[in-house]
Amino acid sequence: MDIMYIIKSILGYSVIFFFSFFFLWRYCSSNRGLALVGQALYHLSHAPPVLVIFLQYKGVQRPKCLGLSVQGAGENLENTMAAFQHAVTIGTDMLELDCHITKDKQVVVSHDENLKRSTGVNVNISDLKYCELPPYLGKLDVPFQRACQCEGQDNRIPLLKDVFEAFPNTPINVDIKVNNNMLIKKVSELVKQYKREHITVWGNASYEIVEKCYKENSDIPILFSLQRVLLILGLFFTGLLPFVPIREQFFEIPMPSIILKLKEPHTMSRSQKFLIWLSDILLMRKALFDHLTARGIQVYVWVLNEEQEYRRAFDLGATGVMTDYPTKLKEFLHNVSA
Repeated sequence: MDIMYIIKSILGYSVIFFFSFFFLWRYCSSNRGLALVGQALYHLSHAPPVLVIFLQYKGVQRPKCLGLSVQGAGENLENTMAAFQHAVTIGTDMLELDCHITKDKQVVVSHDENLKRSTGVNVNISDLKYCELPPYLGKLDVPFQRACQCEGQDNRIPLLKDVFEAFPNTPINVDIKVNNNMLIKKVSELVKQYKREHITVWGNASYEIVEKCYKENSDIPILFSLQRVLLILGLFFTGLLPFVPIREQFFEIPMPSIILKLKEPHTMSRSQKFLIWLSDILLMRKALFDHLTARGIQVYVWVLNEEQEYRRAFDLGATGVMTDYPTKLKEFLHNVSA
């Protein structure tokens, strides 16, 4: 997950907002269209109670207030075994990590394909054998927390199988970072080998990658791609969402307003601030979150690192929050439930 994905999302949400209402206006030009849309809007606001089915996390149904650690990036070096162990030890409900594949077909856990930022060495993971990968730097910037760094002693890039072996009962969210058929195949094989289809979710912002994941192994729950998020948003604003089947189980989206804290105010134009405000208004919708969760879909918001952000996400109906600081989130959840 990176800032470019958020920016693409912002632009997409802004465009779809206008096209959604244009579609609604055109569709309502006929009496039949007006009747159907009116029925859909009524259904959204007067939907009867339905049976909600959630994934079983650690043997306990957790329909809301889940803590997800994003690479452990704020309290340890990102994507390391030490970071994952720390998150699990304090009671994190799910781990989020990113995968690439090496020259010798090993699936490794790393956010970046190019290792310049994280190791100081300008090489690509796909060009090296696993044994040739350089270690992480001792300190790394925390991507979603301005002017903050993480550090740790564990600087080895781990294999995905190491994570699966170490945390056999912990749900894991796997981001397939590159469109590589062998990577998708290898991840699927590992998930099946460790018998964790029921506690693993995979995908990417790319529609093509998600489609390949589903085709490779439909038993593993999938994420909404960016294209599908935009479609869901358009269907929501036109009132047609209740009538459309959904096969994805995890709706993972950014909270656009967090961009404002990541940049210096004087570096942003008025139009950029307006786009952020507009995309936040469009995307952070309690009615949308409630509808999706009523259909058994998990709604996760990323990447939140402050109490007010946690509170806002859960108040809107999110079932989980992704964070760089699992200890801070866990304390918040403890205080809320106390």
